[in-house]
Amino acid sequence: MKQIVITKQPTYTGVCVVEDKKPVEFWVERNSIERLVGNIYYGKVMNVLPGMESAFVNIGLERNAFLYAGDMLECEEAKNHTNNQLNVKVGDEILVQVVKDQFGNKGARISMNISIAGRGLVLMPQVDYIGVSRKIVDDNLKEQLVSYVDSIRKKGHGYIIRTQAQSCTKEELYQETIELEERWEFIQQSRLNHSAPALIYKDQSLAQRAVRDMLRVDVEEIIMDDEKLLSELKMAFPHVHKSRPNLFKYFDKPDQDLFDYYGLRKEIEGLLDKKVVLENGAYLVIDRTEALTVIDVNTGKYVGEKDLSQTLFETNMIAAVEIARQLRLRNIGGIIVVDFIDMDKKEQIDEVMKVLQTELNKDRIKTSLIDMTPLGLVEITRKKTSSMIDSIMLQPCPYCDGDGFVESDEHVVAKIKTDLNFIFKNPKTTTAVVYLSLKVFNRIFAYRLLEKECTKEWKDKRIYLVPDENKHIEKYEIQGFSASIIDLPDNARLLF
Repeated sequence: MKQIVITKQPTYTGVCVVEDKKPVEFWVERNSIERLVGNIYYGKVMNVLPGMESAFVNIGLERNAFLYAGDMLECEEAKNHTNNQLNVKVGDEILVQVVKDQFGNKGARISMNISIAGRGLVLMPQVDYIGVSRKIVDDNLKEQLVSYVDSIRKKGHGYIIRTQAQSCTKEELYQETIELEERWEFIQQSRLNHSAPALIYKDQSLAQRAVRDMLRVDVEEIIMDDEKLLSELKMAFPHVHKSRPNLFKYFDKPDQDLFDYYGLRKEIEGLLDKKVVLENGAYLVIDRTEALTVIDVNTGKYVGEKDLSQTLFETNMIAAVEIARQLRLRNIGGIIVVDFIDMDKKEQIDEVMKVLQTELNKDRIKTSLIDMTPLGLVEITRKKTSSMIDSIMLQPCPYCDGDGFVESDEHVVAKIKTDLNFIFKNPKTTTAVVYLSLKVFNRIFAYRLLEKECTKEWKDKRIYLVPDENKHIEKYEIQGFSASIIDLPDNARLLF
């Protein structure tokens, strides 16, 4: 059974594709963060870098967008599908589409090759050819679809026939070409009515894109917890609603969480964990860096039943299936390196690679697999389409600035010691009060970390520690006093 489950909350919208009660794809967008991919802008070229074969274009955002020469596709060059020559100059006003969201200090990546996606077709108004999804494997069906689309398309306009076209009727495909052409006409007219920079066309909402991109004949229901969204989807996809009136469903249980009801919440929250436990007790460790993602396979608690070779093989087989699912769930893109457990038998290696390739073939996103090295390493490349799940569901740590670590208790104590020595250089200072985290406070007394200093260089001084359970482990304040009587909080404790 396959379902698309959509929850619409005040702060975010979440979409989960479920196969046999297990989530295989998850998409989430915060309402406070605007998605740019798919949007079409009328931009102004601000800078051209011939040495980098690129240009920077002002499209009205905080940072200029990046245009690479290879994304400057022209009609007469459509057959080659590439153009590595800059054909813009500073001051030019051009129509562009965002193909990659801005991230960190990098602006959005844009293309002059405009495409407008429908459910079964993608219109490419600036090129004159018809492409077909590689996932349509029936050659006869391919020929029929190409022949039909060619007969109904507007002269000079290209189309890509999507996988979903297999489940569309001729009437639906014909109607979709009309709708896509109308959108293109609207975009062209809007450009004439605006001066650069300006947003000309905004792509569909997450829920609409989910139906557009993920709906197949094997999807039995699309269920959501928002009545307004239900009406929106029925209006956005009238032909789908007409042919399958029971497809769109409203989750009429306001006292229950939709994801909890379908048993999805716990696994979705687990997408933020580095460790993924497999069904046999083995586990994966997923580490993401700026350049690539590394996945390590470990046997964990699994000891097998026959021999070591079979144990390692079985673990790698289960891991191969889960790795492909995690790539889809977490939307991991770019370079992925998988460190499988070493296997000696070539037939076992071949079988693991076969299973991995089979599972990767289920992915809507373009993915390539490279053979396993003698060290058991496998390289996978997966096209980046949008932000990874962790970059949306997490935010930079306000304490460590994204380093992922905090200072050890001992290091914090060493810093406190240094600061106390500095304060006590003033001979008039006889008392010091240290406000610090509860964790470091407990560590000092449990291990008597500053006892030596208190009995020697600080033997004539009084030091009080004041714990605060809300204070960050690295933070502390020290106050020095020369008076013999000072006011202290009730939880202050004299240091040795």
